[in-house]
Amino acid sequence: MRGVQINKRKIFNDPVYGFITIPDALIFDLIEHPWFQRLRRIKQLGLTHLVYPGALHTRFHHSLGAMHLTTKAINELRLKGHAISEDETNGVAAAILLHDIGHGPYSHALENSIVTGISHETISRIFMSRLNEQFEGKLQLALQIFEDKYSKHFLHKLISSQFDMDRLDYLKRDSFFTGVSEGIINYERLLNMIDIFNDDLVIEAKGIYSVEKFITARRLMYWQVYLHKTVLVSEFMLIRLLKRAKELHMAGEQLFSTPALNFFLSRNISEKQFIDEPEVLEHFAQLDDYDIFSAMKVWTSHPDKILATFSKSLVNRRLFRIELQNKAFEPSYIEEIKKRTQQKFDLDSYELDYFVFHDQTTNYTYQPGQDNINILFKDGSVMDIAEASDELNISLLSKAVTKYFLCYPKGIGQFS
Repeated sequence: MRGVQINKRKIFNDPVYGFITIPDALIFDLIEHPWFQRLRRIKQLGLTHLVYPGALHTRFHHSLGAMHLTTKAINELRLKGHAISEDETNGVAAAILLHDIGHGPYSHALENSIVTGISHETISRIFMSRLNEQFEGKLQLALQIFEDKYSKHFLHKLISSQFDMDRLDYLKRDSFFTGVSEGIINYERLLNMIDIFNDDLVIEAKGIYSVEKFITARRLMYWQVYLHKTVLVSEFMLIRLLKRAKELHMAGEQLFSTPALNFFLSRNISEKQFIDEPEVLEHFAQLDDYDIFSAMKVWTSHPDKILATFSKSLVNRRLFRIELQNKAFEPSYIEEIKKRTQQKFDLDSYELDYFVFHDQTTNYTYQPGQDNINILFKDGSVMDIAEASDELNISLLSKAVTKYFLCYPKGIGQFS
């Protein structure tokens, strides 16, 4: 008796683009895999919902959206006469679908606290390699494209460059869910203007203003959303909370945690172990936002002052004060803040280092020389957008912008 045939040409109803069609049976099987389904349980913007309540979309949403834009880009390039096979189309679709599969919960906080020494990009490659084994080599081309080892390098540029489908989707999607209209971009116009020149992605000259808008939108979204000062303080509080939890756990303190979280709290894992020991990736594949938040809820009543205070702050949105400025804080000012905080909360010197902290954040809106966004003119010449633009001073946007921040509990007060 023949088994039931599953229709793998499924359609997702996406709030940003409308209907998204799954282009291939392999893509369907990848989406169905538990490792990919885990992305439903990881918010795309981490703790940003503490500022923008609508920012509850997930990395699952984003990965599907990026795949959708990639297939649209491939169709446009085919219409313009470029030879791209079905295998190549499916390979690049699989590669971008899986580009974020290595993200952990509250990804950047996790990378700086309990899973250190390995980036989410590297973990994504390890996941893809394991999936390639499970799918009997069907992801070999996707891996080559992902690692930029395939002969057609423009396919990799669709996944990772200064103008890739990853950025195109997250700007559009994050703008939609946060309600920050400054991030809205005309993605359809940009995709219609896409082309290939010398194995590189380019934008036709008539799309130059759409590219300018894309770069400007990225700048605005970084400072209004991704590096919003309240998002910064919440993320750095979570980093410090998880570091404290690991510190206590490694010292023999038994903390409430799920098995997956316990695995990473109780040991230091190297990149080599991620690659060589299958159980490490299996535990990581079980780790999501729910593990972290469930632990934080329980830790609110823990006797450790640092762990309990930071947990209560994040669970109940009673965040520390943050001061943000364009120059480094005077050491005397930081010392005065520390003195007042120590007195008010009766902290020892070790606890004080957790309760008062300062750092800096740097953002490049556009970086000429690194996968330039090139404009193709009718005469066949190509020029970097920073040179081609006549209405936007992209040379200013290409400079690094660094901001300094100082965080401490509320109730200390600001003073000069």
